[in-house]
Amino acid sequence: MTAKELRAKFIEFFKARGHTVIPSASLVPENDPTVLFTTAGMHPLVPYLLGLEHPGGQRLVSAQKSMRTDDIDEVGDGVHNTFFEMLGNWSLGDPASPDGIGQGGYWKKEAIEWSYEFLTGREWLGLPADKLAVSVFAGDADAPRDDETAAIWKRLGIAENRIAYLPKKNNWWGPAGLTGPCGPDTEMFYWTGKSAPANFQDTHENAQWVEIWNDVFMQYDKQIDGTFMPLKQRNVDTGMGLERMVTILQGRDSVYETELFLPILEKIRSLAKKRDTKAERIVADHLRAATFIIADGVVPSNKDRGYILRRLIRRAVRYGQILGIEQEFCTEVAAVVIHEFGDTYHLQHHQEKVVDELAREDMKFRKTLAKGLKYFEKLQSVDGKAAFDLFQTYGFPLELTEELMEGKGQNVDREQFGEEFKKHQQLSRTSSAGQFKGGLADHTEKTVRLHTATHLLQAGLRKFLGEHIFQKGSHVTTERTRFDFNHPQKVTVEELKKVEDWVNEQVRKDLPVKREIMSLQEARKLGAIGLFDEKYEDKVSIYTISDAGSGEVVSREFCGGPHVERTGQIGKFKIVKEEAVASGIRRIKAVVEEDK
Repeated sequence: MTAKELRAKFIEFFKARGHTVIPSASLVPENDPTVLFTTAGMHPLVPYLLGLEHPGGQRLVSAQKSMRTDDIDEVGDGVHNTFFEMLGNWSLGDPASPDGIGQGGYWKKEAIEWSYEFLTGREWLGLPADKLAVSVFAGDADAPRDDETAAIWKRLGIAENRIAYLPKKNNWWGPAGLTGPCGPDTEMFYWTGKSAPANFQDTHENAQWVEIWNDVFMQYDKQIDGTFMPLKQRNVDTGMGLERMVTILQGRDSVYETELFLPILEKIRSLAKKRDTKAERIVADHLRAATFIIADGVVPSNKDRGYILRRLIRRAVRYGQILGIEQEFCTEVAAVVIHEFGDTYHLQHHQEKVVDELAREDMKFRKTLAKGLKYFEKLQSVDGKAAFDLFQTYGFPLELTEELMEGKGQNVDREQFGEEFKKHQQLSRTSSAGQFKGGLADHTEKTVRLHTATHLLQAGLRKFLGEHIFQKGSHVTTERTRFDFNHPQKVTVEELKKVEDWVNEQVRKDLPVKREIMSLQEARKLGAIGLFDEKYEDKVSIYTISDAGSGEVVSREFCGGPHVERTGQIGKFKIVKEEAVASGIRRIKAVVEEDK
């Protein structure tokens, strides 16, 4: 079965069971300030998991673009990828119903039965049931053992010895932050060898048991004091990695042996003068990811998402050199990515932007590498520490340095290099821990006020600087809002003052903030702004701030929320900083204070 067929079958299966199909959201998360990229299908649904009514109803299904970069240094081993696709289905509970589920939602029985049917049904994936095993939550002081889930699996034919009862670290999802929705999950495993062992409980850590699907049952709300209370709205959140499942269905040892990567690898090999499996995989993974990131509006820079993008491109160029690719090649590989994924994710609409950014970064980095080669030639010897300095300063991978040293008849101390590299990893993970943790957005009162203020900020910028301005990124915390937007030059002090005064004027008017669910066509007709090609197919959620006195629509945007009910709740708005973050991209940081 191909990846295209798997996507289609998954959507078809759940659509037939009353699920609304929602398209993939952008890799740049809109409602979650805790992550740089969308790391799972649940990120775009954060407000709805917390109780906001979804335009598509209670049952949803999607194939979601996702990015995880915490294992970027492991890419190339046949298992890890940075960009991947997540297939997911959801039941959004009804907080007003007695059971927190409601008539349109479902719970453990339906979620598990459908998972089993899709995995084993002949018209679906047709996996042999005797190669399946599952894990469930073992229970602890916070919540009891999930016997309800285990009983459902047993009724479906999963024997007791194929059910492992595991602790929170294995079978509990969330909350990603200190508080919020969370609960037990059940994971499904498939034995990739010939004959599965009888007892999964004793063998669940064997590498041939591969996790293929995860059903999460959000039924608890973790409090600030660490206690767990029943959740008013009970949700089902599931996820199946497309790459991993396709690899299993095709009987491959690695995702790089499937059609998701083979055309990309073939292009790389046609350009290369040498063969190196790891280097080829790194180039393929990183340029596939970079293509998707740029298409979603990110440009290379030294901060946040732009930094990750720059790192991916530069690693691709470095490993391209190991393969003997001397010319600029990133755009050629990206063209294959666009061709292979264009129909599914509309990448061809962004081809010019992707080509421009990749070509610019490829050329810029090659100049840095050239400086590194001049520096290398001056060195009499290169120990592990010097090799790491070359890696960190000039982007030389260890393999490239070793190759250069071989020409001098010398070796590099790999152990010393490894020690330096581990120090670097630890520092990187520590400094970015707050950026890469996943989970629900902060919905505290201060953050909600800042979120609504950000809508007014964008409206003010468009009013005084021009309607060419659109959001290119937003990060809202309890302390401040950070808003990125396109603009060709620095915003003057006078212009910033006009925007700030105008926002505060709208706050003083105490205007109503109204949410409406309408068709995409109607929203466009009304002039609402947003990335509509990344949102819901049939209906969208629109927030409008209007002034009844003047009849003026102050702001009208697509957004999932949350927001204040009236602008007067925002408080005094103050712009504290304006700066450049990338070519043609500016950033404003602002705060709200109590209006005395």
